[in-house]
Amino acid sequence: MQRAPCIAGRATTCWKAHLEGRPDMPLVIKDSWQYPERDEEGELLCEATTNNVVNVARYYHHETVQIHGADDDIRSNVRGGLDVTRASNYRPEHPMPPSSSTAGAPRKGRRISAAGTKRSSSHTGAPLPPSKRSCSTSLTKAGSQALLNRIHRRVIVRDYGKSIYKASSRSALLEGLEGCIQGHESLYKAGFLHRDISINNLMINEDGDNPSWPSFLIDLDLSIKEQREGSSGAKGKTGTRAFMAIGVLLGEQHSFMHDLESFFWVLFWICIHYNTPNESRVVPKFDKWNYVDMEELAISKTGVVANEGDFLKIAEVNFTPYYCPFIPWVNSLRRIVFPNGVRW
Repeated sequence: MQRAPCIAGRATTCWKAHLEGRPDMPLVIKDSWQYPERDEEGELLCEATTNNVVNVARYYHHETVQIHGADDDIRSNVRGGLDVTRASNYRPEHPMPPSSSTAGAPRKGRRISAAGTKRSSSHTGAPLPPSKRSCSTSLTKAGSQALLNRIHRRVIVRDYGKSIYKASSRSALLEGLEGCIQGHESLYKAGFLHRDISINNLMINEDGDNPSWPSFLIDLDLSIKEQREGSSGAKGKTGTRAFMAIGVLLGEQHSFMHDLESFFWVLFWICIHYNTPNESRVVPKFDKWNYVDMEELAISKTGVVANEGDFLKIAEVNFTPYYCPFIPWVNSLRRIVFPNGVRW
């Protein structure tokens, strides 16, 4: 289905599958490399499904992939115990802030043996020595800061669809957006904050033979358990840059309203970039939102939504012909998300 080629980051790879003899029951298998300090996505999905959350990909299974009985991780298995801090061009990594108040707690995810997975000849057929076991709390020899590690995790969910911008019609897009917002609300009421509302995390299902939700959220990689009293404990800026709320870009603690603002930016982005579901275009002045400085992006987004007249002119000039009929409705949504041109 999808692979994210990279030498740094989560390297997420997804496959579409089904149970043997059950092609009518689609599954999505997702492998990624996660920080051990973060809440496990599989555990969050399991709890959300148990709590009957609607319009969020439903849990089927999760595990930490193992090689020869040890967790498959970067520090011990991929690097094979190599002390990268001794390299002449080594640059210390910035410590990653915990994603929630439960960061660092022991994980309870299931394990899977992957001894058959192809590895280098030095690993094949030989058990890993004790020095190559996962050791997420060990410190580097150079200084006392912990060297960041990532663990190979696998999540399987029971819902399969396509990204929302591929909706077959404008009405299907709006219906899908409504369903995803309902899913976000259901997730929040169950005690979770998604924190990564983006164009590829909103899914729709228009196949009548597919038992998946008609529309649903995926990817709880950055989600946290929301603390009902006081702050969530979630520090730092999380999300997909182009869709991040203005307040988050400026360093505010992530909240429910920030996620709702991200839904607005997803719709705005689609209206600018897609002229029918199968025809997209490049818009440089907005595409740079993917890489500009966060403070600069916050200023740019504020300029788009602060004044109604300015917003209408920007929409008239930049919305594709296919989505121009949406202008008054997107403006109505802008008034709700940014009352009097001011963010929540």
